[in-house]
Amino acid sequence: MSIKSFTRTVLLCASPLALLVPSALFAQQSGAQQLIPRELIFGNPSRSGAQVSPDGKHVSWLAPVDGVMNVWVAPIATPTQGKAVTADKSRGISQYFWAPDGSHVLFLQDAGGNENFHVFAVPAMGGTARDLTPVAGTVRAEVLGVSELRPDVVLVGLNDRNPQFFDPYEINYRTGEKKLVMENPGYGGLVADNMHKIRFGMKQVPGGGSVVDRLEADGSWKTAFRIENEDAFTTNPIGFDRDGKTLFMVDSRGRDKAALVRMDPETLKTDIIAESDRADIQGILPDPRTHAPIAYSVNYLKNEWTALTPEAKADLDFLRGKLPGEFAITSITDDGRLATVSSFAAEAPGTSWLYDRQAKTLAKLFDVRPDLSKYALQPMTPVEIPSGDGKTLVSYLTLPAGADTNGDGKADRPAPLVLNVHGGPWARDNYGYNGAHQWLADRGYAVLSVNYRGSTGFGKGFVNSAIGEWSGAMHQDLIDAVDWAIKSGVTTPDKVAIMGGSYGGYATLVGVTFTPDRFACGVDIVGPSNLKTLMESFPAYWRPILEGTFYKHIGDPNKPEDVKRMMAQSPISRVDAIKVPLLIGQGANDPRVVKAESDQIVDAMRAKKLPVTYVNYPDEGHGFQRPANRLSFFAITEGFLSQCLGGKVEPIGDDFTGSSLEVLEGAQHVPGLAGALPKAAAGTTPTTE
Repeated sequence: MSIKSFTRTVLLCASPLALLVPSALFAQQSGAQQLIPRELIFGNPSRSGAQVSPDGKHVSWLAPVDGVMNVWVAPIATPTQGKAVTADKSRGISQYFWAPDGSHVLFLQDAGGNENFHVFAVPAMGGTARDLTPVAGTVRAEVLGVSELRPDVVLVGLNDRNPQFFDPYEINYRTGEKKLVMENPGYGGLVADNMHKIRFGMKQVPGGGSVVDRLEADGSWKTAFRIENEDAFTTNPIGFDRDGKTLFMVDSRGRDKAALVRMDPETLKTDIIAESDRADIQGILPDPRTHAPIAYSVNYLKNEWTALTPEAKADLDFLRGKLPGEFAITSITDDGRLATVSSFAAEAPGTSWLYDRQAKTLAKLFDVRPDLSKYALQPMTPVEIPSGDGKTLVSYLTLPAGADTNGDGKADRPAPLVLNVHGGPWARDNYGYNGAHQWLADRGYAVLSVNYRGSTGFGKGFVNSAIGEWSGAMHQDLIDAVDWAIKSGVTTPDKVAIMGGSYGGYATLVGVTFTPDRFACGVDIVGPSNLKTLMESFPAYWRPILEGTFYKHIGDPNKPEDVKRMMAQSPISRVDAIKVPLLIGQGANDPRVVKAESDQIVDAMRAKKLPVTYVNYPDEGHGFQRPANRLSFFAITEGFLSQCLGGKVEPIGDDFTGSSLEVLEGAQHVPGLAGALPKAAAGTTPTTE
């Protein structure tokens, strides 16, 4: 709910965090030596996340140091002469950004996936990293803004005083000096301008929806406007222009699809800048000097950018003419001259470029996964699948080699299908390079990702049609998509697996309990099994947003009538129905879907003598960030899928080395798993319990 400063922030329609998908196992099959090695897809990229410093003097990126992702910096004139400026030796850095004056790099890190992030600063030329938020315990830090108008400090929210609410602090990243801006009086979200002055607070109200209050000159709060529950996922502030006289928002009030609007923060007069009747406006490119939007994107089947100024049109036209596939501008210098650009396509994992906007020149910085260029990756086809009640489900299909001989995106022969369900559920699948799709297609599977109702980006009506429909219409959308795939010749009824993480893990559990005859097996990654206990386990800082989101869409655990429905929609209540193989992966430190969610369904299956394979990672949270853990889980899942769908399998090799893998149940149900465990490297040997 916190809002970042608009300064230098490029809000692009990014893919949701890719849900971890299967990997490999036992004896080598015929042709296995031709498979794309799992490590090339799911191991560390060679480099990623390019940014240019605000002053244009340096370029930065993420790259491994001894197998752990760290921040590297190079002079802009000699980008090949980079050096690592951070020294993480465990989890790896995934979130970083530049300080406003370009003197430091700031990054976020948690401990073992617990999401209690700290903010660190390190000099751009290297040195000792300083923890700017050295607060012990379960305190979480959130970056609220950086601005060239406040060049020595970063605006950070901390819930050290009250675990539910974040107080904004200005922290000097050179000295660590911390200054309280204000005590948060109870707002789930605060909106600051570029002087780090708090201007608005957002608070959910009983029954759903939010009230947005304005902080007046005398220090009092006055209600400015409301965001009703139906607009909760499609109306949000983005940030202010440079002088704080205009607030930019995406806004679905009075319409179905979210528009880009400007609001006068004093009069509250609102004007539409841009809108679309196909999808919500989600991506915004701000001018680095004025902070006003200069381009926006609408993502229906694919992401499409539209310019709002002649200069931005020239940029987009130039980049479209030079770069294949899709692209995104990922950072811009304060003077607007230099930018980093990422280009990518379904068959290409990505290339980063340095773009001179004045000279109109592109210089290649790096390929994200250059070793994949040796292999033939498969195209992804956007498809519109009709639901049974007349909705359109924007989906993405990847076929294995040989299944589409004429390249029209339609199957010439059926193949086993993996239905790969995204998490959220308030997120979406996108067109583009997808490691899970490429890996599964390479093993001989068709892969289908469906934007079921509740997915974001397609208007508030589509989101809100999911209210109360967990295991109901949301799951029926997935079944309708499977029926479409069978009817279209993509697959056959007996060769369909369901897999996903978070909500996708829940959908997997629903699939094998509510519709056990439709799937050959399921892979649940950090998925909830009991909606009541899920609601009761959320961290304290989620409490201010539960009323208008989770309780409204899923149910209130304090209301008996809601609990009755929630339990009826929970896979834990239908364990007896399971009759296909199930693999469950969990991170012990997960604050979103706690380990008890997996424990309880495994315990119930064990009590009923139903076979299940359950693996846990003691140093992970909501998903598996460490490469050694990813590779071990993919190795297990690849053998698991091969057993039920018959796809190709890469031998495990040393994919368990360095992993914290614990096999808590059912190693014997995955061929080769039990035998592979004792062969793992000493010192970090996976265990079987």
